[in-house]
Amino acid sequence: MKALKLFAVLLFSVLALNTSAQQKKYVMVIHGGAGTILKKNMTPEKEAAYVAALTQALQAGYAQIKAGKSSLDAVEATIHVLENDPHFNAGKGAVFTHDGKNELDAAIMDGKTLMAGAVAGVTTVKNPISAARAVMEKSEHVMMVGAGADQFAKEAGLEIVDPKYFWTKERWDGLQQAIKEDSTKAVLDHGSKKSELLGTKNHDYKFGTVGCVALDKAGNLAAGTSTGGMTNKKYGRVGDAPIIGAGTYCNNETAAVSCTGWGEFYIRNVVAKTISDLMEYKGLSVSEASKIALDKVGKMGGDGGLIALDKKGNIAMPFNTEGMYRGAITADGKIEVSIYK
Repeated sequence: MKALKLFAVLLFSVLALNTSAQQKKYVMVIHGGAGTILKKNMTPEKEAAYVAALTQALQAGYAQIKAGKSSLDAVEATIHVLENDPHFNAGKGAVFTHDGKNELDAAIMDGKTLMAGAVAGVTTVKNPISAARAVMEKSEHVMMVGAGADQFAKEAGLEIVDPKYFWTKERWDGLQQAIKEDSTKAVLDHGSKKSELLGTKNHDYKFGTVGCVALDKAGNLAAGTSTGGMTNKKYGRVGDAPIIGAGTYCNNETAAVSCTGWGEFYIRNVVAKTISDLMEYKGLSVSEASKIALDKVGKMGGDGGLIALDKKGNIAMPFNTEGMYRGAITADGKIEVSIYK
């Protein structure tokens, strides 16, 4: 009888723990890219640096939410931290194109209004996520590209830098290695799968696209993504990150989503919007919808991950690679950061 009572107490404790985990309300989730991230290849110093950067980014965004600012403010503040940290393939740490340039992409979306802004191929904007927000709030457009986007950002009063600002030795060395190994195929910054098609070879020289999804005190969601794209990319290639519905999407009625991975597959599967649609039209949870959408990418031959957050504070962080730099913070300020599978 005592054994039966003990079992009942233990069972209740496990159920209580599970219920507690399910009821935990998150207000922000971030990612710093997915790829072949193995503990055996990581030095303790580098691992600590990634954890510190992800933690700092979460704290920056949470400070905005705690102060009653909008989820858009939280997303922008969070991504600024990651864009300014050379560990990630965004802003200061962006990878190089075949021509030795840094071409940056970013997008942001407001879940309340479905307003969105994006930039692609910018080369002089210190924080591309702010350029994306300026397109959303200060123009009648959704996306601007290249020199025109740089000019618009300058006129919008954003911080403009010399392109040399984005140069880092690690990324430059990565480009030289990519050119040396294969000068006819582009090299993607995620995973290790290969494609027969010219310009779509996928080798993990550098992962690190960054993204953030947030829920503010007013119950509004926002999503943002920023990236340097593909090492050794040619032909003016643009990935999924700045494409609304592919790498970034947000709707208060469903979820805020930011993706990271082999962009061509995310574009072809319209991953971020698919998650929203599965939630809206099939009534699936954010976790179920995210898994289905990412599985489609995997079945087609792509890899990567994503983060998603719904209006109730439920999150999803699936990935089909060896690791994904990721973190989340709850409504009461508790931070969780992970790297490996």
